[in-house]
Amino acid sequence: QTYSINVDPNQDDKATEVRLLNFKRPHMRAFHCSWFCFFTAFFIWFAIAPLLAEIKITLGLTKKEIWTSNICSVAGTIFLRFV
Repeated sequence: QTYSINVDPNQDDKATEVRLLNFKRPHMRAFHCSWFCFFTAFFIWFAIAPLLAEIKITLGLTKKEIWTSNICSVAGTIFLRFV
């Protein structure tokens, strides 16, 4: 059998290289999609909290608007966890 990557026939055709930037195989597409979605969810969840006091003053947000942004943040995180 032939493969698109180098394999070692003495080790049950285990791959001897990893092509991280190759999107042809579904395994690598899944890998890149998962790390990107995790990073985005992590950023959505944690990036705004330390800056919230300054953002509230700068944008003139009310408590209701801040609450709505927190709900959207959680919803975005949950959505990206399922993607």
